[in-house]
Amino acid sequence: MGSIPLRYSLRNLWTRKLTTCLTAGGMALVVFVFAAVQMLDTGLRQTLVATGQPDNILVTRRAAGTEISSAVERSQAAIMEAQQEIAVGAGGRRLVSKETAVLITVPKRDTGVATNVTTRGVGVAGLALRPQVRIVEGRMFEPGSSEIIVGRSISERFDGAAVGDRLRFGGREWLVVGIFVAGGSAFDSEIWGDADQLMQAFRRQAFSSVVARLGDPAAFDAVKARLESDPRLTLDVKRERTFYEEQSELMSNFISYLGLTLSVIFSIGAMIGAMITMYSAVANRVGEIGTMRALGFRRASVLWAFLFESILLGAVGGVIGLGLASLMQLVQISTLNWQSFAELAFRFTLTPRIAATAIFFALLMGVVGGFLPAVRAARLNIVDALRAI
Repeated sequence: MGSIPLRYSLRNLWTRKLTTCLTAGGMALVVFVFAAVQMLDTGLRQTLVATGQPDNILVTRRAAGTEISSAVERSQAAIMEAQQEIAVGAGGRRLVSKETAVLITVPKRDTGVATNVTTRGVGVAGLALRPQVRIVEGRMFEPGSSEIIVGRSISERFDGAAVGDRLRFGGREWLVVGIFVAGGSAFDSEIWGDADQLMQAFRRQAFSSVVARLGDPAAFDAVKARLESDPRLTLDVKRERTFYEEQSELMSNFISYLGLTLSVIFSIGAMIGAMITMYSAVANRVGEIGTMRALGFRRASVLWAFLFESILLGAVGGVIGLGLASLMQLVQISTLNWQSFAELAFRFTLTPRIAATAIFFALLMGVVGGFLPAVRAARLNIVDALRAI
């Protein structure tokens, strides 16, 4: 005889509404945690990757790791600026921005807790090198002045960061003259000002980094080899996007390992719950199983009927959990970037890969949780099962 109709499994799940809801709910919780952690990791990576441009290079002191701990001497920056592969912008000026990055503390608006914020001094070409950055309120700061512009994330979450306000750091007051957005990149969580003024305020003699645009991105390897082999220099040369991607590695690895650990622990509980539910279903339907076997249904048909019920529980839990996780995209969180020790704001990001992985994970829980009960149902003796009617 053929396979058992699917409506048989659906009817039995509907009959056991409470246990079905509890089991599917447990699986939904696991999928929610699994997907949310993956979304958190993806949001962090995309925020930092979006900070860099593919045709920009970023130069820091060798082995510095971050711009905060880097120091590029003026003579080294001049050599960098003189490279023939550097693109030329309007007015014949080379597209190079010699920058300084420092950490300042600013109190958060909701808690009053002082938090590290990256303050970046940029050169004249700073905006031209970052096309994703645009002023949305106020104006750009005047070079050579004590004026600053702040990322929208900073203006929304910190005191004294609105247009017309003054922030005090580096021994002087700085007038906020503009607010900018940066396409969801890490620049949204920064304060920008004139590089020379910031270096004077913080008594620095060297830049933190040099950012430049290559006229031909394919020339990167040649430029990198030349600069890193120059005995006058002790510099690391990286694509800007690669540099910022590396800034996410420490926190991203922690999030990934923590998420994997929590998902494994929770999934074991969910699979045990599914297994108990299906064992209970087998025990309550021994007579039905005997009748189906007597009517000619094969053991494999019985096994697949019960396994389908468990897989369906996983699918329902997966869809619910993924739906709840997708709502996390509405939430913006801020945390300390462990690489730079500065405030970083980003959003949960759901991708097709995360959605597919979460649903597969839910179905896998259904298979693992329902396999042994399904095998037990298939192996019941016909005579013994019929006696239970």
